[in-house]
Amino acid sequence: MAKNKSYAVRKGRKPGIYDEWFGALGAEAQIKGFPGAVYKGFASRGEAEAWLDKRSAKTTGKQQIIPFPLVEKTVTQKKASRRPKPVMDGLAHHRTTETEADVVIYADGGCSRNPGAGGYGVVVFEGGIRSELSGGFARTTNNRMELTACIKGLESLARTSSVIVYSDSQYVVNGMEKGWARRWKMNDWKRNKDEIAENSDLWSRLLDICEKHTVSFSWVRGHDGNQENERCDALAVEQTQRDDLPPDHGYGKK
Repeated sequence: MAKNKSYAVRKGRKPGIYDEWFGALGAEAQIKGFPGAVYKGFASRGEAEAWLDKRSAKTTGKQQIIPFPLVEKTVTQKKASRRPKPVMDGLAHHRTTETEADVVIYADGGCSRNPGAGGYGVVVFEGGIRSELSGGFARTTNNRMELTACIKGLESLARTSSVIVYSDSQYVVNGMEKGWARRWKMNDWKRNKDEIAENSDLWSRLLDICEKHTVSFSWVRGHDGNQENERCDALAVEQTQRDDLPPDHGYGKK
């Protein structure tokens, strides 16, 4: 996807044209958490101004959300606001939406082969600050790296917070949102009478850190233009290419 040079904010905290996306003076600060924000990215400032002038001249009875690289976040937020669902007991009292969250985390992980050298990447938005985390192991699995990415993001938080975690792993999101991991733990890490739940060390660690915060997990489609998910993927891939990765001591253990 080509890099946008200018951003037009039609509806937000301060409508106008912005030459940067990130930062206190960027477009993101004007629309992040603003209900019904209307915005779009352009290759030039002239195109952004033309779009803003054209949109400003129109009055419609229906509010419109303009597609942008972060549209996955916007759609998820609107759905969560309309249909709040409880997170499983012990994790939170309600499903956190991005508007309510103090912290937004993007997390992704993977392996060069499965199993094989693995890496994870994390982007954390906390208190107006964007930070990145990454790491990896010499031999591990995709699912272990997906779990580790979420764990590392949550463990990086300095204080108890309301958090939304975006992941493209349905294994992780369903495990937490549908209560699978908690049930496995209560059943001595057995999925059923014949099957053992894999990665119990990481599931246990994730459940424990979620007890310290109000956390909601939300799925995003991977490799679909979401810039923060793509960045996490790039960080994870970089880690898999290192030749000094430590061992994953939990890999292969039941």
